[in-house]
Amino acid sequence: MDIQNITVAGGGVLGSQIALQSAYKGFAVTLWLRSEGSIERTRPKLERLRGIYRQSLAALKTDPKAWCRGLTDSADVPAEKIDELIARVDAAFEGIVLTTDAAEAFGDTDLVIEAIAEVMDEKDAFYTSIKDVLPERTILCTNSSTLLPSAMMDFTGRPEKFLALHFANNIWQNNTAEVMGTAKTGEESYRAVVDFARAIGMIPLELKKEQPGYLLNSMLVPFLNSAEALLANGVADVETIDAAWTLGTGAPLGPFRILDIVGLTTAYNIVAASPAAQDPDSVAARIAALLKQRIDEGKTGINAGEGFYSYR
Repeated sequence: MDIQNITVAGGGVLGSQIALQSAYKGFAVTLWLRSEGSIERTRPKLERLRGIYRQSLAALKTDPKAWCRGLTDSADVPAEKIDELIARVDAAFEGIVLTTDAAEAFGDTDLVIEAIAEVMDEKDAFYTSIKDVLPERTILCTNSSTLLPSAMMDFTGRPEKFLALHFANNIWQNNTAEVMGTAKTGEESYRAVVDFARAIGMIPLELKKEQPGYLLNSMLVPFLNSAEALLANGVADVETIDAAWTLGTGAPLGPFRILDIVGLTTAYNIVAASPAAQDPDSVAARIAALLKQRIDEGKTGINAGEGFYSYR
């Protein structure tokens, strides 16, 4: 299948990244958002990402260590080519269409990448709402962090053209794309999504079966939960927990820095939906409460300027 027109549903942490990366790699991109307010909240995220792309490319002129795998094929790029790529970033940013109109967003799209909240009822409502607008050819992908595509496929009305395409954060640098189908996903759709992931500069990681959390989050979520539990149980503060990880392992970021990148709303939705969190005396419930408190204060992560740390 020849994929040219991409629609990303949701302009959150990853939705905005997927949109700009796809546009940067030459695809026609529409970002569908629920409201005009969502559009206004998404524009600064895209602007911030444009700045990161431009700075990362410019730095490559003098520092090969600045190489981002999703932006160029290698660190060896002539200066004049880098200038061309910076201009491409600007063109990609300007070319993304932001809309709340379902017909405009989905009426002529080849591929939809859903990146809305990790709430099953919201996934259901979204897929149900676009069923009658989509062309027959359109492939649907969920970027869900933890939910299985088989739990959502019946919402879509086209299970043979539905699968998961999950990205890591900072996709211009951490350029992986996990591709996970269901027992009903057609081989043609699966291969088309693998090819698309490669075309936007990602390294496709093909899963052979469904796995909650896929590959990355099967490892990452328990790690972050362990850190959150240490904080919720009063064992140590954020900075000390992060220091234990970075100093003890040499890792560049501690768990709470990572949570700020992921976004506290996503982390909250994951833990709040767990069976353990339904017991108000459980550790999971305490984790949900501390995340909710920060979210209510507007401290949702790096895109908001503050999460567990301040970025203002």
